[in-house]
Amino acid sequence: MKSFSQRHIGTRNEDLSSMLKTVGVQNIDELIDQTIPQSIRLKSDLNLPEALSEYEYMQHIRSIASKNKVFKSYIGLGYYGTITPSVIVRNILENPSWYTSYTPYQAEISQGRLEALLNFQTVIADLTGLELANASLLDEATAASEAMIMLFNKRSRTLSKAGHNQFFVDKNVFPQTLAVLTTKAEPLGIEVITGDYKTFDFSGLSFGALVQYPAADGKIEDYKAFVDKAHQAENTVAVAADLLSLAILTPPGEWGADVVLGSTQRLGVPMGFGGPHAAYFATKDDFKRNMPGRIIGVSKDAQGNLALRMALQTREQHIKREKATSNICTAQALLATMAGMYAVYHGAEGLKAIATDIHKKAGYLNDELIKLGYQQDNVNYFDTLRIQLPQGVTQNDIKKLAEERQMNFYYCADQSIFLSVGEDNTIKDINTILEVFALANHKEVEVHDELVNEIYFDRKFERQSEFLTLDVFKNYHSETDMMRYIKKLERKDISLTHSMISLGSCTMKLNAATEMFAITWPEFNAIHPFVPKNQAEGYYQLIEELGDYLKEVTGFAGISFQPNSGASGEYAGLMTIREYHKSRGEGHRNVVLIPSSAHGTNPASAVMAGQDVVIVECDEKGNINIEDLKIKAEAHKDQLAAFMVTYPSTHGVFEEGIIEMTNIIHNYGGLVYMDGANMNAQVGLTNPGRIGADVCHLNLHKTFAIPHGGGGPGVGPIAVNEKLVEFLPSNPLVKIGGNKAIAAISAAPFGSASVLPISHAYVMMLGAEGLKDATKYAIFNANYLASSLKPYFDILYTGNNERVAHEMILECRNFSREAHISESDIAKRLMDYGFHAPTLSFPVHGTLMVEPTESESKAELDRFIETMVNIYHEIMDVKNGKANAEDNVLKNAPHTQVELIGDEWAHPYSRTQAAYPLPWVAENKFFPSVARLDDAYGDRNLQCSCAPIDSYRKETFEVKTIDL
Repeated sequence: MKSFSQRHIGTRNEDLSSMLKTVGVQNIDELIDQTIPQSIRLKSDLNLPEALSEYEYMQHIRSIASKNKVFKSYIGLGYYGTITPSVIVRNILENPSWYTSYTPYQAEISQGRLEALLNFQTVIADLTGLELANASLLDEATAASEAMIMLFNKRSRTLSKAGHNQFFVDKNVFPQTLAVLTTKAEPLGIEVITGDYKTFDFSGLSFGALVQYPAADGKIEDYKAFVDKAHQAENTVAVAADLLSLAILTPPGEWGADVVLGSTQRLGVPMGFGGPHAAYFATKDDFKRNMPGRIIGVSKDAQGNLALRMALQTREQHIKREKATSNICTAQALLATMAGMYAVYHGAEGLKAIATDIHKKAGYLNDELIKLGYQQDNVNYFDTLRIQLPQGVTQNDIKKLAEERQMNFYYCADQSIFLSVGEDNTIKDINTILEVFALANHKEVEVHDELVNEIYFDRKFERQSEFLTLDVFKNYHSETDMMRYIKKLERKDISLTHSMISLGSCTMKLNAATEMFAITWPEFNAIHPFVPKNQAEGYYQLIEELGDYLKEVTGFAGISFQPNSGASGEYAGLMTIREYHKSRGEGHRNVVLIPSSAHGTNPASAVMAGQDVVIVECDEKGNINIEDLKIKAEAHKDQLAAFMVTYPSTHGVFEEGIIEMTNIIHNYGGLVYMDGANMNAQVGLTNPGRIGADVCHLNLHKTFAIPHGGGGPGVGPIAVNEKLVEFLPSNPLVKIGGNKAIAAISAAPFGSASVLPISHAYVMMLGAEGLKDATKYAIFNANYLASSLKPYFDILYTGNNERVAHEMILECRNFSREAHISESDIAKRLMDYGFHAPTLSFPVHGTLMVEPTESESKAELDRFIETMVNIYHEIMDVKNGKANAEDNVLKNAPHTQVELIGDEWAHPYSRTQAAYPLPWVAENKFFPSVARLDDAYGDRNLQCSCAPIDSYRKETFEVKTIDL
């Protein structure tokens, strides 16, 4: 029986000798010795349990899952029972064509998921009543913080000059949202003030406000006068809204809200112990240049056809670096796709029916509870009741009876009880709830089999406007039609099911099927994040086991899984460092040194953490200039907070001077933050603790096999050394974090907990030896590519022995000078060969950064090599005049099927050369569905809903009748 390691690592033993010969070493260990400095190598193997086979792991994870108790949770607070349509589970969530695709930076081979995300944006804009929505954020609480920061940065000149820095938050928002707002506000000089929106008068130094709709306790409030009062004072208002309720409640955009945000978890996404869920963010057109996150827009291709792309791409915060106003660089694309498809499948009438059904169950509960002697505080409500207990009935009485029937309520400090109804609750569930309250008060309950459709809130709150009127929300309500629509979009996208995705710094490795199974089990995905600990023992065991493994891998003492993206991990790490300095009376330390080669999210995260960024230059070899580091550390020694370093470097090199660098920082009282983006080249061979770092984040969606999902979910836990453990982040509702914990970084205690089983499986099935081998082969495969391509493409940076780490930068600027062929032309031409482009123009403009990962076979690596060599010769044909300088296969790439089979072909090269440039391409040909995108047109004509697609399809397929 083959081990999992042999399944995960693509290189076969029979291929090894020829590959070693190409690389020029006798064995892989010789290559590793030439690549990683001996001074930082681990002295012993990782102390991890023996690797499990896939079968053994399935037994283990089932045992863990069985320790979670799947109760019906009526806790609410932003997390609710849902029903994910099976057609979406099977065809998206469990489909590697959807979950292994990359962020749609290369639009021509991403049209399917771009349309799915455009659907999502349309759903959000329609339901909220605002003009513009983005393609998702990380969670509701962090979306609220993004709204606060955006509104702060967009203050009127009058308010800015007058020093208005207060953000009012109504006392009736979710506690986890308030906690994250507090965290994010303080470093930026924003003061969060709380109170009752009814009495807040905007007479102070406020610039904006946040209210919850319906409120956290379930009340539907009329905020119209409050919004008008805010606007009169030049303040703006953000509203955190229950998205599903907006199917029957007046949307905030219609009563003046400037921003509406929240979670789309209610649109068919499981609770998953807190995530991942796609947050939504909608705003007025006035804010389109300031809105955080990604926006999908409608543009056109080179042939004038409608095409989709990420619009306003220069808004990406990692490009702004230290001028960033957000550190968002990712989304929850897979979850946004699922939520959007939920709306496509149900349509407007379906969403209304689901929302109405939830509401009538809450209304029935309200009426019957009153009959049983209870008081219900909320006159107007959607799904949540606030129940006051009669004399002689205690919370403990209710809790005991409820837990005996496997139900959870939310028990408030004032002895009242919150009860929130979800989509998955049946009339039987409702009668069981009533049974609990009846028994507690020694009453008998009348059981009903049917509920009456009735609106229990004041009709002035009822939605009158239409939504989801486009055809896409009307045409796919049968499973057959829905299945075919999803498949139609799937066929437009390249993913790991087609070919290797060689993105440098993004580690698009195998996401093994066995790793993925558990995330769809109810024992993991049906658990509310705020259940009692004894109902989530399986989760706590899994989190503890994975945490112990990752601490061993990093050489650190503590870990927090709360950050739900890599950039969120950067922020959490920096905030932990910041709190450490404050605890020592050195809160003035606020300078972070960052190499010029760093990921752009590094300076963006530092700015968000209230730090001043000082850039450290690199030398001509791409390495950090140690002399410049010394000079700047010395110059800022009294204010030095931290040094952020990616290792191996963003240039793909194990820099020899890393320990010297960390010592310099420590000598001046600073701490070292290691960006874990390139951890795939470290595991089992070296680690952050060994190089002298104090904290690192880990991209579990890279090194540890959680799939990228078209642009998210991401998971970015931070690991820290002993001195930082006590500052790890907390949560207002679940006791976690250190003794001097910073406030919450994201909404859920353990971030995107429901995808942690993937990394847990990855580590347990590889074990110490397998993890080390995976790292070795990642480095080996990269050097095999580098050695093979070196005669054709210069490798921009290498280590002292001319070796690269797990990735390399291919020089392409010479082709621009010699043949007017850009790195973008090469990227588009790769699509004709069936490959996704490597990372484009990062970290060096005019280059391609390539990372093959350990999962690819020699055969696939050879196909990529042959492709790049053939493209090189195509460039030389242009340079030498053999091919037309303007009308050639590179400038016109990618070539679509429609163009190739058209009646006209005016190009000087053949259709065969365009479509099948190498013989093997025909065996698995992927045709881009659109030609090269016109990026400028899309930015000049920003359209971010499905309407243009809808009208385009009507124009294309409308059948006209003619009288004869």
